Amino acid sequence: MKVSEGFVARLDKIDCRWRELGDLLSDPGVLSDQDAFKALSKEHSDLTPIVELYSVFKEHRAQFDDIQVMLSEDVDQEMRALARDEADELREAMDADINNLRLALLPKDPNEDSSVVMEIRAGAGGDEAALFGTELMKMYRHYADAKRWRVEEVNMNYTELGGAKELVFMITGRGAYGKLKFESGVHRVQRVPETESQGRVHTSTVTVAVLPQAEDVEVNLDEKDIKVDTYRSGGAGGQHVNKTESAIRMTHLPTGIVVECQDERSQIKNREKALKVLKSRVYDFYQSQAQKEYAQNRREQVGTGDRSERIRTYNFPQGRVTDHRIGLTLYSLDKFMLGEMDEMIDALQIALQNKLLENVDA
Repeated sequence: MKVSEGFVARLDKIDCRWRELGDLLSDPGVLSDQDAFKALSKEHSDLTPIVELYSVFKEHRAQFDDIQVMLSEDVDQEMRALARDEADELREAMDADINNLRLALLPKDPNEDSSVVMEIRAGAGGDEAALFGTELMKMYRHYADAKRWRVEEVNMNYTELGGAKELVFMITGRGAYGKLKFESGVHRVQRVPETESQGRVHTSTVTVAVLPQAEDVEVNLDEKDIKVDTYRSGGAGGQHVNKTESAIRMTHLPTGIVVECQDERSQIKNREKALKVLKSRVYDFYQSQAQKEYAQNRREQVGTGDRSERIRTYNFPQGRVTDHRIGLTLYSLDKFMLGEMDEMIDALQIALQNKLLENVDA
């Protein structure tokens, strides 16, 4: 077990800052400034788990050092054997402490706990791609239900065969982005379409984009920058269809981002949903810093929908689903499509964690 001086120095610095924050939070000047108090409280709260882990490590290290001193002295064989056993246990404990500290020091995704806006679009494959898009949405619904997250439709653009050219919906729940961000990219499906008379396997693609749902505090849109158009809803809806202009189209003029919502019969509700999605897309845009960067990021996230691009393949004849980013194949496609995705998502989280750990030296 070896710990670099730089690693310890970094932890000492964090420990010092945590104590400094504790003093500041009891300062009358800070207590009277709500914004400053809130910011410092969050920083203190974020550092607390690291400080607690470091405290445990220091305690184990002090005990280990004491035993080493004792072993250097003249002690009987029985006591020496007991001390060596205890030293071995402490060595294992310190190894675990260091591993936990490395994990705690990983950079945190600021959107990890956010809700999400998801966009599913048919890629290559025509009607078969559109049909698979609706099945992916059902899969995410099942997964959200299991997590007790709320799903709200925003804009559903269905085809005559029941597939979808575009599906935009929100999933609201703590930690949704942290789990679902791995779904961004091209999803490839291989199966025999119902309309295929000769039993040939076809390959189609669907693109998925996952955006953190921007809260009011994160992005403020100026009303003069938003153009709002109303129009009559299309699709199934009985007498309501084409009777009232309840559907909403919002355009953010500075960026050209357009959002449509025609899910609700109420124009007010459609406005609320459209504004939430617009904020998320504008937030995503400005996070990229420049329009060219934004366009490139979107292309990298969802690709072009070409059959050769994919993050995951769903092979129905073989009953398997493969994630190509980590090389993991599960032979439980039926369950996966019913939302039992945790094994795959957990593996993706671990892979990301391990990649990040390469930059955290102990």
